[in-house]
Amino acid sequence: MATIDPRVQWQVENLLARYVHALDDDRLEDWPGFFSSTGRYRITTAENHAAGLPLCIVQADSPAMMRDRVAALRHANIYEAQGYRHVVSSTLITRAEGAIVDAVSNFHVARVMHDGATLLFATGRYIDRILLGDAPLFEDKRVLLDSRRIDTLMAIPL
Repeated sequence: MATIDPRVQWQVENLLARYVHALDDDRLEDWPGFFSSTGRYRITTAENHAAGLPLCIVQADSPAMMRDRVAALRHANIYEAQGYRHVVSSTLITRAEGAIVDAVSNFHVARVMHDGATLLFATGRYIDRILLGDAPLFEDKRVLLDSRRIDTLMAIPL
């Protein structure tokens, strides 16, 4: 692969940083705004992804579906109060063609419960397709979990 323009690398890493900070700061209403108008979000296991199985733990095929999910989290769903703290690796750009970039990052997510207990909740990879421009946006965000074992309701987006 040709050398990646450092400005493109910065745009991609900045998008990811702003994305995880919004989730960690409980600004869930901002979540859909990180996606293009046709953006998709999916959480699945690395095992399902490797096998080509389409089953997702969470799937939103548009920002409108994401807004509905946030509204349900805020007003309808009942789940134990919790928050996340993400640690994201450096991002590897795997393809850059014109205004479209494919990128991969590793992540760890700690879940912080209302009583202060902190546990490692999830590890995995983000596989992202990003549309560059004045404000880069996710066109497709796949969250691949290393484990298929989830110990509780996955309420908040990863």
